[in-house]
Amino acid sequence: MRVATIDIGTNSVLLLVAELRDGAVVPVLERATITRLGRGVDRTRTFDPAAVEATLACLAEYAQEIGRSGAARVEVVGTSAMRDARGGEELRDRAAALLGVAPRVISGNEEAELTFAGALSGLDIEGPALVFDLGGGSTELIRGSVSAGRAAELARAVSVDVGSVRLTERCLTSDPPRPDEIAEVRRTARAQLDAALITLGAPEPAAEIVGVAGTVTTLAAYVLGVTPYDPARVHGARISAEAIARSARDLAAMSVAERRAIPTIEPKRADVIVAGAVVTDEILTWARPFTRGDLIISDRGVRWGLAARLLGGG
Repeated sequence: MRVATIDIGTNSVLLLVAELRDGAVVPVLERATITRLGRGVDRTRTFDPAAVEATLACLAEYAQEIGRSGAARVEVVGTSAMRDARGGEELRDRAAALLGVAPRVISGNEEAELTFAGALSGLDIEGPALVFDLGGGSTELIRGSVSAGRAAELARAVSVDVGSVRLTERCLTSDPPRPDEIAEVRRTARAQLDAALITLGAPEPAAEIVGVAGTVTTLAAYVLGVTPYDPARVHGARISAEAIARSARDLAAMSVAERRAIPTIEPKRADVIVAGAVVTDEILTWARPFTRGDLIISDRGVRWGLAARLLGGG
């Protein structure tokens, strides 16, 4: 049986069509489209009409892809932007008409559970793990463990309102951003991370730290020079904390136009990658006392966790 899962995020919409082979979830088709559904949501708590139309146009294309794929089951979820914005009923109704199933707005906790299961699939790690999913509107922090031959076991999770789109709109108004604006991104992220640690609890010592979503995969492609983007080269890559810090500094010194010209950065992500890179740097610094240091990149996340749930695979 094939299944299709869609993750409607603050910055991008992700599609996975997958099937189970020998107990493992195997991708048949993957798509990612930046629609910036969360544009302005942090400030207005309502959807931008143009962003809604872009998201629906993307979903219409995905509906055709799903139809051609032969997927027997479809599940669609919405995350941070759809949690935060008022008046999402029309968006959900129109999406349901296109896809045959209505998007389900999931809580931060369920997003964390799906992220943890999806992110760790296909990674050769064992023992304690800290996973972070840095999205456009929020970041999920999840700690747990991975045992040989067993599914990843989540211990505790927390969702914080720190994301690349949210902090770009809130803090970065200059092009290139001024040092005080970068410092404000760091202060905002660190305050939320420190508060989250109370709920999350410190992971076991020497935990692996795994990053998920477009910011970290873009940073990995930038550091490694992966162009065109290739999930097989990015998923499981190890990037040093120093390389992430250096990338954050380099990108912050560029204008948006200069970042758009970089082959490894998708042009639609060029305006928010600085906030995302700075937050990633802050997470690695914050987590240094209880992690091994290097960042493991995961090209998987919510959509993979959903697919595993639908297929009954780990």
